[in-house]
Amino acid sequence: MRYPSRRTRSVLLGCTAAVVLAGLNAPAAITYTKARYHEYEINQPEYKKQYGYWRIAGMPKKFQVNSIHATLLPTGKVLLIAGSGNSIKLFQGGTFKSTLWDPVNNTFRKIPTPKDMFCGGHTQLPDGRLLIAGGTARYEVLKGDVKHAGGAMLVKNEDPDQARTFPKGTIFRSPEGRTYTSQVDVRVPVARKRKDQESGEITVTASEARVYVESAVEGADGITNTSEQYTIEGLQGRDRDNFYGLANKLGMDKKDFQGIREAYEFDPVAEKYVQVDSMSEARWYPTLVTLADGRVLAVSGLDDIGQVVPGRNEVYDPRARTWSKAPSRYFPTYPSLFLTQGGSIFYSGSNAGYGPADRGRVPGVWDVKGNTFREVPGLADADILETSSSVLLPPAQEQKVMVLGGGGVGESKKSTARTAIVDLKDERPRFRRGPDLTERTRYLNSVILPDDTVFTTGGSKDYRGRGKSDILKAQIYHPASEKFTPAADPSVGRDYHTEALLLPDGRVAVFGSDPLFGDKDNTRPGAFEQRVEVYSPPYLYRGARPVLHGGDRAEAARGGGVSFTSPDAFRIKAARLIHPGSATHVTDVDQRSVALRVRISGDRVTVTVPDDATLVPSGWYMLFVTDQEGTPSKAVWVRVR
Repeated sequence: MRYPSRRTRSVLLGCTAAVVLAGLNAPAAITYTKARYHEYEINQPEYKKQYGYWRIAGMPKKFQVNSIHATLLPTGKVLLIAGSGNSIKLFQGGTFKSTLWDPVNNTFRKIPTPKDMFCGGHTQLPDGRLLIAGGTARYEVLKGDVKHAGGAMLVKNEDPDQARTFPKGTIFRSPEGRTYTSQVDVRVPVARKRKDQESGEITVTASEARVYVESAVEGADGITNTSEQYTIEGLQGRDRDNFYGLANKLGMDKKDFQGIREAYEFDPVAEKYVQVDSMSEARWYPTLVTLADGRVLAVSGLDDIGQVVPGRNEVYDPRARTWSKAPSRYFPTYPSLFLTQGGSIFYSGSNAGYGPADRGRVPGVWDVKGNTFREVPGLADADILETSSSVLLPPAQEQKVMVLGGGGVGESKKSTARTAIVDLKDERPRFRRGPDLTERTRYLNSVILPDDTVFTTGGSKDYRGRGKSDILKAQIYHPASEKFTPAADPSVGRDYHTEALLLPDGRVAVFGSDPLFGDKDNTRPGAFEQRVEVYSPPYLYRGARPVLHGGDRAEAARGGGVSFTSPDAFRIKAARLIHPGSATHVTDVDQRSVALRVRISGDRVTVTVPDDATLVPSGWYMLFVTDQEGTPSKAVWVRVR
């Protein structure tokens, strides 16, 4: 006689209990029965083989953070950066957080975080360090909550012989006696001195720097609507004449978030932040994208007075650890920018939400060297691009970019199920419609997988999940057929402030979510989602995975090869270099998958890296090989120089 398994007995007992309970509470009993059957169904081997499987990663409470930024480091560990984590209480208390997670051993470590990196920008450098630039200097204050008048103060310097730093708390006094206090440190460079070659006459042009100031008194008494010159308290003699402030309106209107200039590198080996040269512009919500030569371009963000940086871009040299001026081009905050073959930057139109609706919203190809911008037309629902997802489809040699979902400008209720694809190799690139998502979606995470598919998950219909509109669905996009197939449903909703990363073992980890409300009627404040959910794709349930031996942590030159041995060499069909992701606000411009040429000789597997720095920028990559079924190996790390 064959007895039922323990799992089957458990399900049968649950169903029996449900029948007994039905007479007492039929709706509850039916719900209970459905839940038990669903749990049984999703744990069946055939289900996992078709749809994959989700599991919550156990993270001890003391290591949990409001994950705003997530990066897979070349050590295989994941750095989760919260900074103040969208908590004004933590910001005011100077408490800034980061957690380092080892997915292999499921161990965690708190990382001392020197500055509020909340809503900064980041990208990985060629040597494996993570560059983080910008962050939060001040939280937003809505108009009705503003207590002190404030605004921008231009600090002038007419002294050609000295620069000066004025610390936070410096007092500026108007001719009428009103006083305003600076909210951050500000450094004013030396004035410019010029001598006329013919007359010998010397002229001095004052330098200036800007700082946000607030009235010393509450209420309307601190408001000024006239242009005035302000003296700086504590200065005497010539300094009192040479250094002064100029301001126009200082009012009590809404105060947006304000950015910082500081930049840091995270050392993945020492596991600590190292401060580097600060940017010229303060930035909150900037995008950082690596160029073909290894330098990093920083664009957009809110500045030190809460306005979108007006096109003043900068470039970081990782060898000198210094910033310099880059060509001017305006973008809304967190624009999705991709390095294309040939070296230009493609802007997909995806962004994360600050800036006017009629400026910087059109997709296009930006030739950074020549500073020309060629618009790319054809995108449907072009006014619903905020909080959309963009991905460079695999393999990168195809040069196709996909835009998925999106929302209206600001707190709009608009959202779209539209996807669109553009082939950047076309002589005149133009978006065409792709397959629709199953629902109107914003905040969708999109992650490149080793089998040349794209996993997408989560999102919400409305702004920040209003009306309990989180979407508990996932799907896999197949570029070859241009179709979606369903994946297992996640158990955790994800909307604003969510990120997702491919792990070296082929799984996908999903972090964060910051709903505005906690109920369908939008009456209770939402709570930040700190749980980490990990998805195992169907390819992990198809049987034995290919194995590579030797060569981990290898280095490869572009145009050169790397060799491994494998008992599965005969069934290896493809190889991909996948750049580790670095995600925030469903924006990840770091991830890309590059096809490699594969040569098999006995048990020896040799892969060749394309000789093109615009296709394969220098840095650390995960190397996956796949068999004829698309089953990937675990990744080995390869550094491309």
